[in-house]
Amino acid sequence: MLRTEKVLQLRGQQGRSVRVVREHYLRPDVPCRSALCRAACPRDGKLLSDDVTHYVVPDCKVVQDYLEILEFPELKGIIFMQTACQAVQHQKGRRQYNKLRNLVKDARHDCIVFANEFHQHSYLPREKGESMEKWQTRSIYNAAVWYYNHCLGQMPVVMVTEDEDAIRQYGNETEGVFVISFKNYLDNFWPDLKAAHELFDSILQTRRERESESQENNGKEYPEHLPVEILEAGIKSGRYIQGTLNVNKHRAQVEAFVRLQGFGSKETELQSDILIYGARARNRAIHGDVVAVELLPLQEWKGRTVALCENETEDKALADTSGDPMPTGKVVGIIQKNWRDYVVTFPSKEESQSQGRNAQKVLVTPWDYRIPKIRISTQQAEALQEYRVVVRIDSWESTSLYPNGHFVRVLGKIGDLEGEIAAILVENSICVAPFSEIQMSEMPTSSSKNPWKVNPEEEKKRLDLRDTHLIFSIDPKGCEDVDDALSVRTLPNGNLELGVHIADVTHFVAANSYTDVEARARATTYYLADRRYDMLPSVLSADICSLLSGVDRYAVSVLWELEKESYEMLRVCYNKTIIRSAYKLVYEAAQGLLDGDTNVVGDIPELKNLDERTKQKKLADLVWAISKLTDIARHVRAKRDSCGALELEGVEIRVQLDDKNNIHDLIPKQPLEVHETVAECMILANHWVAKKISEHFLHQALLRQHPPPRQEFFTELRECASAKGFSIDTRSNKALAESLDKANDPLDPIVNKLLRSMATHAMSNAVYFSTGSCPEEEFHHYGLALEKYTHFTSPIRRYADIVVHRLLMAATLKETKGDVKDNDVFSNKDLQELCKHINNRNRVGGFSFCGGCLQAAQRAQKQSTELFQCMYFKDKTPETDERCVADGVIYSIRTNGVLVFVPRYGIKGAAYMKNKEGLVIACQGDKSCEWKPGSLHRFQNKITSTTTTGESVTLSLFDHITVKILVQTSRCHADTIKLEITRNAPYQTSDTEVSQKNLHMVKSDLVKEVSQSAEAAQRAQEKARVDVIDEDYQEYCQTKGASLYQLLEEIRDLALLDVSADIRT
Repeated sequence: MLRTEKVLQLRGQQGRSVRVVREHYLRPDVPCRSALCRAACPRDGKLLSDDVTHYVVPDCKVVQDYLEILEFPELKGIIFMQTACQAVQHQKGRRQYNKLRNLVKDARHDCIVFANEFHQHSYLPREKGESMEKWQTRSIYNAAVWYYNHCLGQMPVVMVTEDEDAIRQYGNETEGVFVISFKNYLDNFWPDLKAAHELFDSILQTRRERESESQENNGKEYPEHLPVEILEAGIKSGRYIQGTLNVNKHRAQVEAFVRLQGFGSKETELQSDILIYGARARNRAIHGDVVAVELLPLQEWKGRTVALCENETEDKALADTSGDPMPTGKVVGIIQKNWRDYVVTFPSKEESQSQGRNAQKVLVTPWDYRIPKIRISTQQAEALQEYRVVVRIDSWESTSLYPNGHFVRVLGKIGDLEGEIAAILVENSICVAPFSEIQMSEMPTSSSKNPWKVNPEEEKKRLDLRDTHLIFSIDPKGCEDVDDALSVRTLPNGNLELGVHIADVTHFVAANSYTDVEARARATTYYLADRRYDMLPSVLSADICSLLSGVDRYAVSVLWELEKESYEMLRVCYNKTIIRSAYKLVYEAAQGLLDGDTNVVGDIPELKNLDERTKQKKLADLVWAISKLTDIARHVRAKRDSCGALELEGVEIRVQLDDKNNIHDLIPKQPLEVHETVAECMILANHWVAKKISEHFLHQALLRQHPPPRQEFFTELRECASAKGFSIDTRSNKALAESLDKANDPLDPIVNKLLRSMATHAMSNAVYFSTGSCPEEEFHHYGLALEKYTHFTSPIRRYADIVVHRLLMAATLKETKGDVKDNDVFSNKDLQELCKHINNRNRVGGFSFCGGCLQAAQRAQKQSTELFQCMYFKDKTPETDERCVADGVIYSIRTNGVLVFVPRYGIKGAAYMKNKEGLVIACQGDKSCEWKPGSLHRFQNKITSTTTTGESVTLSLFDHITVKILVQTSRCHADTIKLEITRNAPYQTSDTEVSQKNLHMVKSDLVKEVSQSAEAAQRAQEKARVDVIDEDYQEYCQTKGASLYQLLEEIRDLALLDVSADIRT
């Protein structure tokens, strides 16, 4: 090892240049990480493929400006030099550097980092008077030459650079090492990679426009951001406050909030979010950015908007619609930019003409209301007017009203089903490419002719439960990925044994394998209204790992010995097992057996073709097991209830068809007790596994915490409850649960449902964490009232459960053998980074203003269901179709209208009492409503509309009214449901009364009808479009369900417009 010195010129806090000399060590054994290496370089970890025509070495500028193109999977054999990586870190910031790091870590991309500055034969010291850029280029070229010689000339090396001097100087200097421009590289090596060429042109044009504008514009539209060192010092002293910017989508032009992330050493009395009012105060920060905020003087504080507002481009911020003043501030700097891909729409022809002379510069409108318009340079504006397009933001200068970005790719036509689904995926940062060949090559083989079988060697290592336990699963109809199964039996000593058996996914998915890396990146299975995107290949999720009936499967089982009468836990053990599920029951059949309904026996295929005596014996055993499981679950639930477990409100939908198989109605589905039985057994298993792994891995176990909600988020709940004479105690989860149980109106059960829904909205979001990242007193799960909790029971569809399975197996191995390999568990640092990734996958979009985060999977699920719902209602005529008229319940009062819950469809939405022309709602003698001149007066629990002629109507909290359901279309954004008050009286007909009572109706597929009509329209318009749809299907859809009903059953927390209204455990 050689010791040398590295001289750095750093800028101090006062802006003065400081010369710093650091020790720099050089080694001869830095690994090259190439499969071609014939030297003694270590070969552990990721290696650069030898199955390419050349290696490519990008210089600093190429990595900084064209990293998006280098991410294309077609580009292989990429060597990122340490010099280029450090340049990205120092000049592009943490976000771009992390993007580069993740690219290198990803096993799916053929690229590595070579530490050229630590290798004694590739390091070059910087010469006196040499510019940093010239030294970086020289260093990278020298390292490229060394790499070519190190590989004995077996592979040509192409260095790509934007430095023309370097091309002239080094182009012909070394045989086998070529130095060319990045454009020439794409033209010569990838002439058919059209997407890369389009992206290159877009980035280049945007960069040139930005450079020319910076020379022309001297006027400032926004204040300059403060330097990072000043921001950090200010946050530490308490002068500035750090938090995440969250824009109000209903008032995106003027209203945003910063949620506090903690404070420095200086104490503060702030107990609420900070309001950022107006675009200038936002100072170029974009929704999701981590910002530093300076509070304004008290006299400049404003209140948040309390009026209903449609999602319009120009908000009319009325002074009389604000609430009480709250802490108000301005953004002084951006600590971390969380920019992503954005779906946008180009302006129409009329809008294009009004934007100005320069047609190449176009203001595009993002699909997400919270994102400002983005200016891009393109010559395709006219051709792309009818398409959804993806763009990325490059910069936002203080001299520009809008951020600058560049075109990335086209998604599909506006209104086209596949294009709109693709937009939802992009907006939620969901990438679901088909599984690659190398991932599929890791899969075990299984087919109908040659099904998978238990390995005899593996059989010896496992506890065999096939002949000793009656094991069965209870799942939704059509469920393919059966994660869990249950068992209960009487032991010889008279006690009971309860068993929860979970698919042993980790046996087939080795740590750090290609399949594991892909599952980690996806983090979860994504369920949309008409399809799902699996975390694991279907050969595992729907076959070998799925605990289907009548076949042998590997499982991880948790077995408890219970006292036969009190159900007290006496003993618990964790085993790798072999099971054979006897029954694959659906919820309705299990509930029927529990209720003593023998008619459901015909729905149990495993009991068919049996003689009557055998059938009755097996049926009696099954009924006893389900009844005993339900009884145990009741006791376990009662114990959690006594500790404060919350029962919160969600909405589930059933679909009713008419005799022609057309959709007649959407009706909330009633929950079954077996739902709770299964859920309680899963919660029990998750809890005990959490205790086990945290005992053995004090600082590196993956658990799930649910922090207590902030008390200010309960304000609306308390005020609404008081309108009905109820008092809600929110000091603890136990007090809240007891208060909600008492807040029951015997004349209107909807009241309690709405109050529980409001309590749900006040909840904070449950998150994954490493036990080494916080003190044990913060492990608590507020909603479930458990000290420790994790996710163990769904490894087929959640990556966190796979990690927990590995931890559990390592814990049991530690007990028997006393040691655990380093590869078996993550370090605390790596685990916390993984938890952050999984949480981010589940939490795209920040938090809602009611206090809860919308998870990415739930958000995509919600948005796709809204899409189909709007497509369904768009075909109806509101004036004549009674399906567009329903009963609504008022649950919130605003200054210009009310928020309404429609129980019939599970919809929540705004109903205006004052329209854009200034007219207000007035009621006639039959209580039908019309618009008349007048005024509105809002009170705490009611709102009164008074016409100029003296007529008045008052609407109060929890009043039942009749509403009409309309679809508000938008060219640039997603269509939305709009409610209109038609009568100040409940809506009732004989048909709806019958439908509300009929809880076991025919079920079918809303999405299927909409999909079929959309596809039929496309075929009629353009026959050639079919091939494009097929390509889109292959790109996006991995598993397509047979019906919406099956998917609704799989996703029990699905609601049309309110999927956040259930507690996320």
